[in-house]
Amino acid sequence: MAIETYHPNDQHDLIELWQQLFPNNGAHNEPAFMLAAKREVDDLIFVAKEGGELVGACMAGYDGHRGWLYAVSVRPDHQGEGIGRALVAHALEALREIGCIKVNLQVREDNKQVVQFYEALGFSVEPRVSMGLLLD
Repeated sequence: MAIETYHPNDQHDLIELWQQLFPNNGAHNEPAFMLAAKREVDDLIFVAKEGGELVGACMAGYDGHRGWLYAVSVRPDHQGEGIGRALVAHALEALREIGCIKVNLQVREDNKQVVQFYEALGFSVEPRVSMGLLLD
C-alpha cells in the first residue's frame, strides 16, 4: 500500500469512494465541489493505493493555528487492514511539517465505531459544541 498526494487522475475514484461512504452529506460536501475548492487552497489531500487502485483517502487542513482532518475514508472491503491508520499518520506528519501543533476532527455523534477508531489513535473527545453556518 502506498500513500501519495492526490492527483487529478484520482478524481473519479475518489469521488466514487466519498459518495459511497458519505451518502447523506449536504450539498456543500459534494465531493467534486470539495476537491475543487480544496485544490485552490493547498494540496493536503492524500490517497492510499494498492496495486494502483485507490482504496482510501484523507483530506487535511491548517489555518495557521490548528489543523483538521476531513473525509478520512477506506473502502469497506479494505477496512481493518491499517489503511485508515496509515492515512491519518501521513496527514498528521504533513501537518506537523508545516507547523501544526494541534489537530481537530469531527465525527457524527452516532458513529461510535469511528469514535473508537480515533480514540485508538490517541484522539480524545473534547467538551465542545460544534456549530456551523452555511453561507449561500
